[in-house]
Amino acid sequence: MTLTTEKKGGILAQYRRGPADTGSPEVQVALLSERINGLGEHFTAHKRDHSSRRGLVKMVNQRRKLLDYLRAVQPDKYQELVERLGLRR
Repeated sequence: MTLTTEKKGGILAQYRRGPADTGSPEVQVALLSERINGLGEHFTAHKRDHSSRRGLVKMVNQRRKLLDYLRAVQPDKYQELVERLGLRR
């Protein structure tokens, strides 16, 4: 469910804008997407875990807000990120 340091570092290396970038919307969306995908596996085994489901909904909403912001500010970066992550939008 949680991201290991190695996995997080790999995601940061893939999606960051510069060498010290850890907070850009692209990086945040990529990290949230990885956590959301990990929780999907958790729910196949634990169908009645409603507190984790609440956390999943919060993460999905946060990712949605970040994607909306990115689409409004930099539409080309938004389109590229959506294609790289394989999101349905």
